[in-house]
This record gives sequence, C-alpha cells and structure tokens, in this order.
Amino acid sequence: MKKRIVVLTGAGMSAESGLKTFRDANGLWEGHDVMQVASPQGFSRDPALVLEFYNQRRRQLLQVNPNAGHRALVDLETHFQVDIITQNIDNLHEKAGSSRVLHLHGELLKVKSTVDENVILDWTEDLKLGDLDPHGNQLRPHVVWFGEMVPMLQPAMQITRQADVLLIIGTSMQVYPAASLVHYVSSQTPIYFIDPRPNVRASDFENLTVLSENAASGVPRLVETLISGK
Repeated sequence: MKKRIVVLTGAGMSAESGLKTFRDANGLWEGHDVMQVASPQGFSRDPALVLEFYNQRRRQLLQVNPNAGHRALVDLETHFQVDIITQNIDNLHEKAGSSRVLHLHGELLKVKSTVDENVILDWTEDLKLGDLDPHGNQLRPHVVWFGEMVPMLQPAMQITRQADVLLIIGTSMQVYPAASLVHYVSSQTPIYFIDPRPNVRASDFENLTVLSENAASGVPRLVETLISGK
C-alpha cells in the first residue's frame, strides 16, 4: 500500500506560472476592493463588473502553463498516493497531470447556475449577462465568494485526516476555513511548509520542516528528497 501524501496549495503555487496572487498588500485585487468582485453582494450590485473581472482572470489562465512545482507533484504520484487540496481556482495542477485534485474555492474554467448550485458547466469563453443555464437562469463563476459556504471543506478534512505526510505550499495558512486543515493531521505526521516568506516556525508544530523557497524550486527539491527516502 502506497504512503498517502496530502498537499495543500495556495496562490504561491501558481505565482511563478504568471498568475497574480489573490490580492496585494493594500487589499485590492487588480484595482478592485475584493468585496466588489468576490462577494454575493458585489455580484448583486454590479454583475457585469464581476463577470468581466473573472473573464480577465480566465483569459490570463488560458495563456499560462504549469511550473516546475506543479510538474514535481506529478512525479510524486509515481511513488505515493497524492491528494492535492488547492485554494487556487486555476487548473494548473490538472494541466500538469495530477490525477487527484480537490478545489476548495471553486474552478475558474467552470460556471454554475445562480439558482441551482448543482448545475455546473465547463466554460472557457467569456461569461456575459444573458448566458443562461438550461432552465433559463443566469450563470455565474463557479467560485466560492466571501461569505459563502465552502462545500468541499468536509471532503478536504476527511482526506487530510488520512495523510501520512502533509505538504503545505505557497499559502500563508491565514485564510479560514482552509487554514484549519493542518489541525486534522495527527501529531506524528511529518509536515513540510514551502514558502519564500514563511509565517510559521519549526516549533509551531511537531515534525514541521520549513523550506524558505518558492514553489518552482522548493517543491522539486522536496519531492526528490521524499522519493529518495522512501
């Protein structure tokens, strides 16, 4: 039976592929207050603005490729059972070839009905007002906005509980509920934290190793170590 490695990834995982991180230091995202473009209230106030904001993100995503960090996690699958739980809404893990990816915050290349959340469609074009689901309801980005439930949190907890090794890559682990997942592994589980500006210390958890590197260089190095130490 293969050892189970659970990987939690955040914006830093995709930054070196050319995708901008969620928001800059002053709380703006591409010049917008995040509540304007990432909340149900913002969508109610100005749906056209919100749709165009995600159209821009989608266009950008279609022009970038996975980096060495994404590809290294695919290599890890040849030796371990690897489950990736990502806060990212891009598809770069899947594009690299990872086979088990759970998206906590939704997927940019999907849309859903504003009325029936079970109606989810693949979508690579711009999404506009007047684009409707099969029942005539407006479509919206398949993204978890501020103030909304995180439907995939429960499955993510179940997966994390079964980790033999936990990798945390490119995330501050400050955004809840995703940040709570680290508390679901046993105290004996080795944890590796990869981030160029880590906000954790080795003493914060038992069996914690902190690597102050970006994903494109740190992940391949760690994967090589994990594979050689099997």
